[in-house]
Amino acid sequence: MTLKPVYLVEGRRSPQAKAGMDLKDVQAPFLINYLIRHIVDKTAIPNDVIDDVIIGCVGNPVKYPNIGRVIALEAGLHKKTPGATINRNCAAGMAAMAEAHIRIGSGRDNLIFAGGVESMSNMPLMFNKKMTNLFANLFKAKTPVQKLSVLAKFRPDFLVPIIAIQKALIDPFANVNMGMTAEILAREFGITRKEQDEYANYSHHKAAIATKEGRFKDEILPIIYGKNLDRILDKDIGPRGDSSVEGLAKMRPFFDKKAGTVTIGNACPVTDGGSCWLMASEEAVKKYNLEPMARVVDWHFHGLEPERMGMGPLLAMDGVFKRSGMKVDDMDVFEINEAFAAQLLGVLRGMTDKKVADFFGVDTLWGEIPKENLNPNGGGIALGHPVGSTGSRIVVTLAHELKKRKAKYGMASLCVGGGQGGAMIIENLCK
Repeated sequence: MTLKPVYLVEGRRSPQAKAGMDLKDVQAPFLINYLIRHIVDKTAIPNDVIDDVIIGCVGNPVKYPNIGRVIALEAGLHKKTPGATINRNCAAGMAAMAEAHIRIGSGRDNLIFAGGVESMSNMPLMFNKKMTNLFANLFKAKTPVQKLSVLAKFRPDFLVPIIAIQKALIDPFANVNMGMTAEILAREFGITRKEQDEYANYSHHKAAIATKEGRFKDEILPIIYGKNLDRILDKDIGPRGDSSVEGLAKMRPFFDKKAGTVTIGNACPVTDGGSCWLMASEEAVKKYNLEPMARVVDWHFHGLEPERMGMGPLLAMDGVFKRSGMKVDDMDVFEINEAFAAQLLGVLRGMTDKKVADFFGVDTLWGEIPKENLNPNGGGIALGHPVGSTGSRIVVTLAHELKKRKAKYGMASLCVGGGQGGAMIIENLCK
């Protein structure tokens, strides 16, 4: 099926902050609703012409079921505007964009807000099985005596919580923590601790320099927050300009404490943030006099073993290159999410090493990605990884970097918990 052109009109993101820090009291809808409101105001499109709001979110808050619809209403869109929530783990935001691409490209819709959000600070603590059983039995008890009998069975360990974010980071199929998937890749492909720390240090310094030089200014929309809405955050809380390889080397392995190489220093932090795009058809662009930033060229999602999920970008990029007929040399910028340094280094190795490529069934060596074109302003290790948002966040960052460089094509890609990869190619339209 040939799709009509689909345009990325305006893409913005919130600043990102480590969980438990500046944005810890901001609930997920409010990390993104203001982005939509800003784009509506900037483009002057009526609030009743949006065909849908599609939002990626992994830990959909209990208080906000179908967060996509909640965000649409909180953003001040007309009540007739529908909203949907989509989950493809780390690629949820990109999956939302892919859904919008199909809907608009097929001619079904004309204007869709698509993006992702995650407040990892607000992922809940849950009662364990013993406590939930006690509550169930207490509910079934009819008389005061029966209720007292149930309560008498209470023990202190009933209050030991289940930490939702910890559970979410363990693959239910392979029973492997996400960090251990990076350890597996490091061992299988000989990626050393020193290589990982050097890469992490490089990411932090790039991000710190980019922040200081204001390179994120056009993509980040400052957020007003605080109990009395008296605080403002306009930059990411995460990049460390004082990072050093020596300092990173002192950190202990976090996932495999005896023989591991993956630490909290060479892995992405748990983060809060949101990102969003207004996507449009050619008809809508003309009708509302819009000036698109970019065009979606193509995208691809691909599965692989959950325990090696970090290599997902290798397979997803291979797929989208083949779908589009493009290659590494055609790309001016790559934004590949850094879930772990070992994971990103493994992907880069698979682009040039036949043994690694063959291991994953990739029959083309696409070649080396120029260092200066890969995550030029730092990546997830420094900026963070709010899982529902990252898939759309890297496309926002990519589009703005292409605009600054006056370059033409860019690739956004990321690994996905559960054993998947996602990739999207866009074309810059800004002169």
